[in-house]
Amino acid sequence: MTYPLCMHAPDRSRARRLWLPLAGAALAVAAVCTVALVRPWGMAEPAAPATAADDHTAVAASIPPTPLAIEDGARVLVFGDSWVYGSAASDPSLGFAYLLADELGVETVVDGVRGSGYLKPGIDGPAYGERIAALDPALDPDVIIVEGSINDRNLYPSGYRDAVTSAWDALQTRYPDAAIVILGPAPQVLPVQKPTAAIDADLAELAAARGWWYVSPIAEGWITEANYLDAIDTGPVGRNHPSTAGHAYLAGRLADDLERLEQQPAVAADAP
Repeated sequence: MTYPLCMHAPDRSRARRLWLPLAGAALAVAAVCTVALVRPWGMAEPAAPATAADDHTAVAASIPPTPLAIEDGARVLVFGDSWVYGSAASDPSLGFAYLLADELGVETVVDGVRGSGYLKPGIDGPAYGERIAALDPALDPDVIIVEGSINDRNLYPSGYRDAVTSAWDALQTRYPDAAIVILGPAPQVLPVQKPTAAIDADLAELAAARGWWYVSPIAEGWITEANYLDAIDTGPVGRNHPSTAGHAYLAGRLADDLERLEQQPAVAADAP
């Protein structure tokens, strides 16, 4: 079965962004984001160091990623959960995955299923592995961004790394020529929950072992106490998903990171 995808083309080519006020607040507190993650916040679970679970075997040593190149008009598949779907935006088409088209001057193909993860089936689709198996081989994306997922936090760690490895193997086999960037989970509550921090660490390690770029909203402090209420809709409708403004902010942060990765020089495998 093939699941429907949504495509969004850019209105302009890599035009410089006008930052939302909350983006400035986030950057201002980036230096103290680690402190923010361990401070009390409501009834959320205390944060834990971003270390991988202890019940897995070690993966191979890190492989230097190849330089990332995203050409104007490139086809970018953004794959993930409800954050990719655009949940809590005033319209899903205002979700960060759609807005990324204008931010980068590319065509985005959006495949977001609410509630899904590597282990967890979603509301309107299965878990990541089965969804990847249903992707159209003819889609032929230039770049793939795989986001998430906090939805696995209640099932983690049993079988998690195996599920990630299987899903990524299938994705690489289906689109062998695509550059793949892994976007780790962003916190829906603060402080960052222990399983979410561990998932972030696992994904970073597994991506490094493949030579894939990894973007960590947790490590970079995208969402902190200073901008949490601006970025996240905590109401009964939003249910701790990004607000419309929050999606715009996430699109800007991700676009900046991708542009930064494009500027990274190639690193030889035997470099210190």
